[in-house]
Amino acid sequence: MATSKRRPAKVNTNASAPCKTTSASKGSSKPAAKAPQPRKGAKPATDLPVQPHLDADIVIPRIPATEIYPQVEGGRWAAKATEGEPFPVRATVFREGHDALAAQVVLLRPDGSEHQRSTMVDIAPGLDRYEAWVAADTPGNWSFCIETWSDPYATWSHDASVKIAADTDVDLMLEEGARLMERAAAGQALPTDSPAVPPSDEDARTVLVQAAVNLRDDSASPQRRLSAGLSTQVRQVMRRFPLRDLASRTRTYPLQVDRKRALYGSWYEIFPRSYGAYRDGEGNWVSGTLQEAAKQLPRISQMGFDVIYLTPIHPIGTTFRKGRNNTLEAGPQDPGSPYGIGAPTGGHEAIHPDLGTFDDFDDFVAQAKELGMEVALDLALQCSPDHPWVKEHPQWFTQRADGSIAYAENPPKKYQDIYPLNFDNDPEGIYRAIRDVLEKWIAHGVTIFRVDNPHTKPLQFWQRLLTEMRQRHPQVLFLAEAFTRPAMMRTLGAVGFHQSYTYFAWRTEKQEIEEYLQEVSRETSHLMRPAFWPTTHDILTPQMTTGGSAIFAIRAILAATGAPTYGIYSGYEFIENVQRPGFEEQIDNEKYEYRPRNWDNVDVHGISALLTLLNAARRAHPALQQLHRINIHRTSDDRLLCFSRHIDAKYSPTGEDDTVIVVINLDPHNEVVGSVDLDLSQLGARVSYGTAGPLLQVVDELDGRRYQWGEHNFVRLNPAERTAHVMAVVNAGS
Repeated sequence: MATSKRRPAKVNTNASAPCKTTSASKGSSKPAAKAPQPRKGAKPATDLPVQPHLDADIVIPRIPATEIYPQVEGGRWAAKATEGEPFPVRATVFREGHDALAAQVVLLRPDGSEHQRSTMVDIAPGLDRYEAWVAADTPGNWSFCIETWSDPYATWSHDASVKIAADTDVDLMLEEGARLMERAAAGQALPTDSPAVPPSDEDARTVLVQAAVNLRDDSASPQRRLSAGLSTQVRQVMRRFPLRDLASRTRTYPLQVDRKRALYGSWYEIFPRSYGAYRDGEGNWVSGTLQEAAKQLPRISQMGFDVIYLTPIHPIGTTFRKGRNNTLEAGPQDPGSPYGIGAPTGGHEAIHPDLGTFDDFDDFVAQAKELGMEVALDLALQCSPDHPWVKEHPQWFTQRADGSIAYAENPPKKYQDIYPLNFDNDPEGIYRAIRDVLEKWIAHGVTIFRVDNPHTKPLQFWQRLLTEMRQRHPQVLFLAEAFTRPAMMRTLGAVGFHQSYTYFAWRTEKQEIEEYLQEVSRETSHLMRPAFWPTTHDILTPQMTTGGSAIFAIRAILAATGAPTYGIYSGYEFIENVQRPGFEEQIDNEKYEYRPRNWDNVDVHGISALLTLLNAARRAHPALQQLHRINIHRTSDDRLLCFSRHIDAKYSPTGEDDTVIVVINLDPHNEVVGSVDLDLSQLGARVSYGTAGPLLQVVDELDGRRYQWGEHNFVRLNPAERTAHVMAVVNAGS
């Protein structure tokens, strides 16, 4: 039975139009269409459904791009990217039938103009998964979209090659090829397509016109005529100016592009009060100062660190002050935890009088800047009972039934010396106060904030605050110290934190390290940028207590090469490895007491020299400054770990390919002898070929020794002599 036909909704397939951001589909405002009417004399078609109207935003294109990465919450939030760092865009691209298709990623600047186009390649044959790499060159609110189209030239190339080899439809296939050349040369396309060759490109046009002539030259053999249409010159023109049939674009997806320090940095953590602290003639402690801490900046800078991180420097309360090793009773000489912020002399906007003045702080910042270091400051949003906010704004805290203010708890842990803010009580007042605190420290030169326990504050608060900070101070960065559930860690990154602490300290065995390196580089990199810390003032894992200087070296190498951002807690150089019984933190924790160190003896264990070499390698090799390109390589022993990092010349600031291969003995007690099998196809580096097969010339950045490596390599790593290779590929040949 004949029924009336409804014209399908029009799809935006204009390939020359800008990428379009679409919102969630809304119901059509048009009146409902009448049901199809049966022709005269026919029985009513009561069992045929009426074709629904489809909003243009949800109509699937002929060549769809689905399962697009990177995106966060369907594109409602921006994915992370960093200036200069290449990152992958992936999508599942497919179509009906067997004709060839193509896809490109279009990277758009904050003003909406095109910055880069990159052709997608099939990375999972049979699964239709395509990938392209792009890179933004400045911070800002960027975006990308994906274009797809039917590729008639690729379809013809395949079909013509097969048929002419089989002596089938020879003249027909050659004539179709000639017409394709003419169509591309004339800039002719179907109504929904963009022209192939711009009128101004005469060289490209000449190549195509001559190819059409040669395809029709019946004095030549069919194979020779076919070769004219498959020549290198023709393929190059078609790559530059492809014919695009059935072209369409996805919506745009937002990218938050941050400055390079958001991705790459070497942090060094200090408690300023320990620097220059001493006991006077009567045995009383005298606090260290910012001036004394500044004297150590040249030493820290010479090791290659570019971020100096200060734990809180504010006044400390005395009510319920904690004593040594977190005891509930503080002695008269106990300085208290710097996280118990607030005293009559001030709160988060003040400096502890023992440390100095704002002039001293400004001098500290200026000296750090002269040495090429940025200053990061701890932002711990809690208050001691003595904090001015407690008296001025008691509604900012939780009142218990007995009228007292609730202190912080994480049962069975109790933190009687701090009151958590209640963000449900006067949220606007709390927001303005915290914003004012940030503004003050930014005005004094702080460019990074390490945020303590952000997972105990509302996500909405962080999203609002970090959005405003990006608008007002786009150069200022925020690191989330949130050792908590994965969902919270990822979402903190998604709503605006530039960097995130990770589970690195607890990944100790080969397989879990390999899996974690790939997870942070490939699976969560669009949500959170990882920071690897072997230890912190709060963390000393059991592994670090038994391996001596070797395990400290192993974990430093892993941290420095496994992530673009890593950090070292002051004192790491001295192998401080004794735990407080029952806790994964150091005995005599610096959080509760002064801990001066004799920096004249800092080189005794060799860790400071190792850190210097690692930081030099990180500065010299762009491959170690990027997150995404990592490959794991097979080794013969479960104690032997090998991975490589690579950046293409196109994206390298040196203009050359850069590849670094890291091999580590994970056993701090025993020598490991084994083999490393490099997957050269995944390595990224170009290789030379000798009688023994493919070869790489490599130099170990830890001692300068040179080696020749191939697909199969022998290694011997003794922790008493060397526990790792950090090898840069050099003179790779062509």
